Amino acid sequence: PKENEITKAVQRIIFEEFFVLQLGLGLKKQKQQKEKAPIFNISHSSLEPFIKSLPFELTESQRLCLEEIKRDLERPFTMSRLIQGDVGCGKTIIAFAASVIAGGNGFQTALMAPTELLAQQHFQTAKKFLSGVGLTPLLLTHANSKSKEVLDLISTGKAHLVIGTHALFQKTVTFHRLGLVIVDEQHRFGVEQRNTLIQKGEGAHLLMMTATPIPRTLALTLYGDLDITVIKEKPASRIPIVTSIIWD
Repeated sequence: PKENEITKAVQRIIFEEFFVLQLGLGLKKQKQQKEKAPIFNISHSSLEPFIKSLPFELTESQRLCLEEIKRDLERPFTMSRLIQGDVGCGKTIIAFAASVIAGGNGFQTALMAPTELLAQQHFQTAKKFLSGVGLTPLLLTHANSKSKEVLDLISTGKAHLVIGTHALFQKTVTFHRLGLVIVDEQHRFGVEQRNTLIQKGEGAHLLMMTATPIPRTLALTLYGDLDITVIKEKPASRIPIVTSIIWD
């Protein structure tokens, strides 16, 4: 065969693979939009007092991101949104704001982090910022995942935001009313792991975060079943991130 015929054949194969991928993602999103989820009333939550209590101003990108999340949570079907933004752009505070909305509507939030160190950092930040709005964060690790006291705090709903790693998947972990699942560094978890956690609630909303740069066209291709928000700005007071390579 001629070279241009081979090129056309390769292009056809590539097109078909992407077409099937997009078709599958489209069907998945269509199904997701039919899945009923709790409708969160923003005015029932302490969102405004939470925002006002922060010792810094949200950037315009953060405000726009929060507005999109609010619109998602006010709809009768499950939110499925990916927040993309560089380290230090303030994704975590937006995630906590979403948990404030969930908590104000009587629902719990589960925040899944890829490492115990990151989970501990999120827990310390949550204690600092959420105590003023009456929400109780709890750190769940393999060290305390078998504690009856800890499990009771989750199952009775006294723990409003449960932060942990893979310990969140355990069958012994039962939520009172899980309404929101937040996944940090989403690429570090498999689809089945996310679904296992989501299924601990009834129609729980899903919010994922990533600091991995993804070109918009690629993101729309790979994550066609998700709504995507990009936080482009960094807070003015943010110390620059330094990435270093160290070797002996």
